Order: sequence, then C-alpha cells, then structure tokens
Amino acid sequence: EALKEHPGLGWISALRSADIRKLREDGRLPATLFDETGLAEVASPEFPGERLVACFNPALCEERGRKREALLQATEKALEKIVAQAARRKRKPLSDEEIGFKVGKVLGRYKMGKHVRWEVASGRLIWRRDEESVRREKDLDGIYIVRTSEPAQRLSASDTVRAYKGLASVERAFRCMKGIDLKVRPIFLSTSPHVRAHFFLCMLAYYVEWHMRRDLAPLLFEDEDLPSSRLSRDPVAPARSSESAKAKKATRRTQDGLEVHSLDTLLAALATQCRNTCRMNVKGSPAFYRTTDATPLQLRAYQLLGL
Repeated sequence: EALKEHPGLGWISALRSADIRKLREDGRLPATLFDETGLAEVASPEFPGERLVACFNPALCEERGRKREALLQATEKALEKIVAQAARRKRKPLSDEEIGFKVGKVLGRYKMGKHVRWEVASGRLIWRRDEESVRREKDLDGIYIVRTSEPAQRLSASDTVRAYKGLASVERAFRCMKGIDLKVRPIFLSTSPHVRAHFFLCMLAYYVEWHMRRDLAPLLFEDEDLPSSRLSRDPVAPARSSESAKAKKATRRTQDGLEVHSLDTLLAALATQCRNTCRMNVKGSPAFYRTTDATPLQLRAYQLLGL
C-alpha cells in the first residue's frame, strides 16, 4: 500500500491466501480457468488499477496435498494417544486443563489446528477432522496470484511471473547481509554516515560478486543455460537443470576439461598467481618484476571476466 503513494514506481507482489479464497468464492477463479494453460489474467474491483496473474503449478499442488495429509495423520495419531492416555488414568484422571494443554502442544507442533475440531469434557477428549476445511484449502492447492501495477504493454503476464520468481535473488541478498557472507558485522563505526557507507560498500561487494558469478558460470557449479532457458520455458513450471549442468555436476569438469569450482575455491585458485620482485645478488643491481605464468584455469577465468 505504501508503494501506491509513488505513481512512478512500479511494483510486483502476490496475494495472500485469504484474498485468493475470496476471488475463488466470488467466481473469478473458475475451476476451468487452468484447463488449457497454467497462467491466466483475472480482474477484480477490489484491486483497481492492478493486474492479477493467476498461476497453477501441478507439482506444487501435489506437494501441498501430500504434506498436508502427512501432517494431518501425524496430528491424528498424537491426538489418539492423548485419548488413550486420558482413558487409562482412572486413579488420578487428567483434568480438562491438562488435556487441553496437551492438545495445544500437538496442534502447535503440526500447525493443523484449522483442520481439527475438538472439545474436552469431563476428562475426555473428543475430536474429528474438519473435512470441509480441508476441502476448502485443497481447492486452492497449487494456485498463487501475482499482482502488479505494471501495464501489459511494459510487462507481459509471463514476464510478470518470471520477475516475481526473481524475488529469490533479493531474499538471498538479504540472507547474505544478515549472515556472515558479506561480513557486515561487527561494525566498528559510530556515526550514521559511516554506518551507511559501510552497508553501501557491503552491498556493492555483493553486487560485484553477483556479476562475477554470472560471468564465471561456465567454471562454477552454476547452470549457465538458465538465463536463456528462462525466457523460453513455462514461467509457472519449476526450473529444471539443463543437460550441460547435469554433465558438469556428474563429471566435475567443464566443457573445456577444466575442474569445476565453487566461487570460493576459484578465487583461491586465482590468488595463486603473484608478482615476484627479483634482484641480482650484486650490490646496486636494479630490481625487476616477474609475474608467474597463468594456469589454463586462470586464463579462462580472465577471459570470462574480460580482463
């Protein structure tokens, strides 16, 4: 909502499950919407001036259904143990509060409370699976909706989904910033300008690293065909490794026969080239410099970096 206050700034986001369910109940997401394709644009008066791109991922649908059923079965098994425990306690029965506490721990562990109806009375636990709640959630399995302020002339529906999936790169950058990758902390600075400059340099270093990873992809455990294949494959379907990436992973060799590296090991290999200062063992002799010969790996890396 804050971005709407800046008309010149475009944005891409996604709807929450509650909003998607309301669109389904209003009939704006009919069951036949994804019969021919996994991507379709819909409109809603609740989102004026925005484009809504509805997506259906069959693999995600199957995975969510499998995971939900596994969690439900684990929840039901744990609840049955509580029922049996309450029935066994004859001499010192469990109080309703104790049973409720145990049920709360189970539902908190598996996060399936929305699909279970239960009550405690006179030291007994009565529960059942809420089939209607399960059906309503299952009805939305595999569906997600991307929203954007960008017009179709500037960003197609497919490109909108691709751009939204690029959010993973942004999240990775924030994880690196919070972790040890960028060495943001500890900060031995006290003034606000110095702290801002420190963070700017850290993010600038991450930006340089991102470009290096992209340029050095043929030498790294990276799928160098991913950027080009992203433009031609189904934007909704999950990404799959290219044949070249699979071969690189299996053989640990590049197409040039060089050893495949991580960025850290590649930088360590590049650091082995050095410039030596040489001088004859004669008083007053001038110094000269000799750079060690580059290895085939180093030459290839310099070529990819345009050095």
